[in-house]
Amino acid sequence: MSPRSAVSSAASAPRSADQQVGGRLAALGRFCYRQRRWVLGFWAVVLVIGVLIGGRVFEGSVAGASSASSEADRGSAVVTAADPARGTVTAVVDGRPVDDAAVRDAVTRATAEIAALPGVSSATDAYGPGPGAAALRSADGTASLVSVRMSDTSTSAQTTAVTQRLSAIQSDVRAEGGKVTVGGDLVLQDEVKKQTEKDTRFGEIVTLPLTLIVMVLVFGGLAAASLPVIGAVASVGGALLAMFGFSRIMDIDTSVLPIATVLGLGLSIDYALLMVNRFREERGHGATIAAAVERTAATAGRTVAFSGLTVAVALSGLFVFTSPVLAAVSAAGVSVVVIAVAAALTLIPALLGFAGSRIKAPTAPVPDEGFFSRTVRRVGKRAVPVALVCTALLMAAGAPFLHADMRNSGASVLPASSAGRQVAETIDQRFPQASAAPITVVVESGAAVAQAYADDVVAQLPGVSGVRAVTPVSDTVSTIDVLVHGDPQGGQAKQVVKELRADRGGLTTEVTGGAASVVDFQDELHTRGPIALGLVALGTLILLFLMTGSVVMPVKALLMNLLSLGASLGALTLVFQDGWFSGLLGFSPTGGLETFIPVLVFAFAFGLSMDYEVFLLARIKELRDKGHSCTRSVELGVQRSGRIITSAALLMVIVFAGFALGDMLMVKQMGIALAVAVAVDATLVRCLLVPAAMSLFGEFNWWAPAPLRRLHDRFGLSEHVELPTIAPAVLPSPRPVAEKELATTAP
Repeated sequence: MSPRSAVSSAASAPRSADQQVGGRLAALGRFCYRQRRWVLGFWAVVLVIGVLIGGRVFEGSVAGASSASSEADRGSAVVTAADPARGTVTAVVDGRPVDDAAVRDAVTRATAEIAALPGVSSATDAYGPGPGAAALRSADGTASLVSVRMSDTSTSAQTTAVTQRLSAIQSDVRAEGGKVTVGGDLVLQDEVKKQTEKDTRFGEIVTLPLTLIVMVLVFGGLAAASLPVIGAVASVGGALLAMFGFSRIMDIDTSVLPIATVLGLGLSIDYALLMVNRFREERGHGATIAAAVERTAATAGRTVAFSGLTVAVALSGLFVFTSPVLAAVSAAGVSVVVIAVAAALTLIPALLGFAGSRIKAPTAPVPDEGFFSRTVRRVGKRAVPVALVCTALLMAAGAPFLHADMRNSGASVLPASSAGRQVAETIDQRFPQASAAPITVVVESGAAVAQAYADDVVAQLPGVSGVRAVTPVSDTVSTIDVLVHGDPQGGQAKQVVKELRADRGGLTTEVTGGAASVVDFQDELHTRGPIALGLVALGTLILLFLMTGSVVMPVKALLMNLLSLGASLGALTLVFQDGWFSGLLGFSPTGGLETFIPVLVFAFAFGLSMDYEVFLLARIKELRDKGHSCTRSVELGVQRSGRIITSAALLMVIVFAGFALGDMLMVKQMGIALAVAVAVDATLVRCLLVPAAMSLFGEFNWWAPAPLRRLHDRFGLSEHVELPTIAPAVLPSPRPVAEKELATTAP
């Protein structure tokens, strides 16, 4: 039978779902190769629009998005509705006696001018009438506050005008040795946005050159190394554009942006690395550029698509939560994953069409014997002790997370040099009457009723150290500031929150404040967390079954990923709660972890761990489908994929570490946690624990009930795909096949 007849016969035969997917991806790769100029032009437009328009997403983001579903946020909404205000701007005038005539004159003059500015609801200082002025004076008499409330209709420009006038007090008191620092919640929000954008840009600038250097070492040439970087840059532009679109329809918390960016950057580099590596392999087998691109799209492209699907499933679990931060991360994260996969499947084939001839093909295939195969054999001979030791190490590394304490860091997320943070800390330390109370009870009643409730119920609770004030907000709404013993967000404060919610004195109340927000978030974790975990686990098990045809390996993968995830969370606790290496990393420990960070770490780290699981199992399954024994499939699979997985992990660690060098505490926490997760997963888990477990289970690794085996035969996916359009043209040919000749054999 001639090659052309073989192609015709193969094309007419029924094709499995797996072959159909491979054929579609091969067709996509072929199209992008042939239309590479148009594809490159499209991604160039996406990048330009993403930078010009998507870059504005930082301006439209919300620092501290709230949720109407939690009681703490409902209480804040009741107060805002009764006395609407956009926020406050606060100045600390320090360094001179408050009663100094020059200081007094400068402050009162500025306060009067600010009160007359548009957008200002009220402006008060330590020299005004009434008992409230005393709270704006420090105990030692050397500092005072100027507090300005902006109306709910005020604009950013009006807030800037107030900030500038407060800062101008400095020129009046400088000669007296005074110092003015301007902060407040509106200033804090603006600083969070600017610092987040700065850290994101810094992370990109640091990581991209470093990843390029590493990839030059991996591929031995600049042409191959540059493609993943180009793909990553283009996908980040698309990610910014997608997040900008989401910001038009939902509140995007500022902290979401760098997290989504770092995920998109890391995945784009990983996926492009896998595609370029497979292209080099195909070229090393003698395929033409067009054939190699098509084969790469059908094989590595399938792994990329499948990997992206597993990461998206892990992130989709966050949709279960009502927290706006988690919902925004889920929406942005899934869109970023989709864009990273799209860039790998379309832009990389197009770039390979331009640069394929300059990419060095390996002179010999990856040897079947090497460091990784020898490691697997050594592990296989000692599978039980290796598995036990690895498991014990991972469990010990995760143990610190058992005493993790969740908290809202507030101004502490900013660096110590931040003016907003300095003002917030000064108020907490020197103006206790003006600082935010650990717990605030919102009573939907008049001041007299609220006072009676405060005296009869609130003040009698064992954890309460005192009621600081009962403040009428309107005729029908009052607030009670509650002080507690010990840590304002510690166990005692949380217990007081629960007791206040258990005994409302027959009134309509909402318990709010920092401690209440933490309690609400933890309650949501306890109620919705198991549902999210179950959905993610179920989705992951189904996807891995479709790839492997086994019910054993997906369960093992799930358990091993949980172990590596625990190690990451344990490291997070040691560093950011207990303060290990805090001096080296340039931050001050807050005594706990930001409430939503462990949830995000779980979703991201779980998805990334499955990413590498897919990379490895795809190769092992390919070899298994070719008839190798289980033991030999593992040896060859780890040997042939170990170098690329290690390289991908190294690049991912560089990306995460680059973002961890920023000054925002939340970005640091995510960067460190994900860097540890990837490093542990690519070394201890993939190189030792996975081979040990595979050796212990042997052929049982591939077991599945008969009905599920039949289901997999029909709908399953694998890395090994026969492409009749390529095989007859390339493999049997004793000479390189011309592009034109290949085209004539295509269906």
